[in-house]
Amino acid sequence: MKRAEAAKISLGWGHQASALASPSESLKAACPHAVFLQISNFSRCSPKGGLNSIFMNVEKVFLKAEWRYLAMLNYEIDPAVLAPRVPTGTELDKWNDKTFVSIVGFLFLKTKVLGIPVPLHQDFEEVNLRFYVRRCVEEEWRRGVVFVKEIVPRWAIAAMARKCYGENYVALPMHHQITLRDGQLATEASVEYSWRMAGKWDRLGVRMSGEPSVVRPGSEEEFITEHYWGYSVQPGGDCVEYRVEHPSWRVWQVAQAALECEVEKLYGEEFCQSLNSEPSSAFLAEGSAVSVSRGRLL
Repeated sequence: MKRAEAAKISLGWGHQASALASPSESLKAACPHAVFLQISNFSRCSPKGGLNSIFMNVEKVFLKAEWRYLAMLNYEIDPAVLAPRVPTGTELDKWNDKTFVSIVGFLFLKTKVLGIPVPLHQDFEEVNLRFYVRRCVEEEWRRGVVFVKEIVPRWAIAAMARKCYGENYVALPMHHQITLRDGQLATEASVEYSWRMAGKWDRLGVRMSGEPSVVRPGSEEEFITEHYWGYSVQPGGDCVEYRVEHPSWRVWQVAQAALECEVEKLYGEEFCQSLNSEPSSAFLAEGSAVSVSRGRLL
């Protein structure tokens, strides 16, 4: 698969992370009072008490949103690189005896936390690096993802995710560019997500090819897109499990894919060999409405 040539990016709407307010100040300023009170309780609870008790009197679903235009670049990786990051109670999930990491860029839209839309924090970009695990529950496998790092454009979003799920979120200025025609992806559209780190814009992009199709059972596309659980290692080594619900997604194959970033600075030296090579596969998923449950400590 050829990498897209570097080009000057004509950027659409985007967001910038605040350099003036601390994460807790930004979170409090952005969230309606009821939401902030629920979220802030995490910082005052022990891991075992907080994650299981904070949602006793609220709905099971913590977050609802739409995930759209998911550009997915997938790389084979030595399982030994991921072994130290595998959460307790899970094991690496493989496809055709291959272990993958994926860099995924997408739009978070119409976001609601505890059923409440948070002003100025409903629509934003995210880019994450993730790998795949599974957990056996009552003789059935729960297939899930573990995030290495997630990039979003606002401190409040990053702070909320760190408090509620213990995920490794960072806030960086971000933009995206998506080729639309009459509100739909244009033929051979390009989808690109970019973020600024150390004064330099990095990017993840794909150019689609053909028409979208439903993923085939047993295919690599199904493996990558249909992991419906999240697992997060907590301070002290505990593991939080949460459910992610969405319908199956249609996907486009891509003619070109590009990742331009300093892998070692962003993710660590151990990921350089995989992420500096050509992706094993790349595709664009249509996305849908999603819901994310409250976390449960295993």
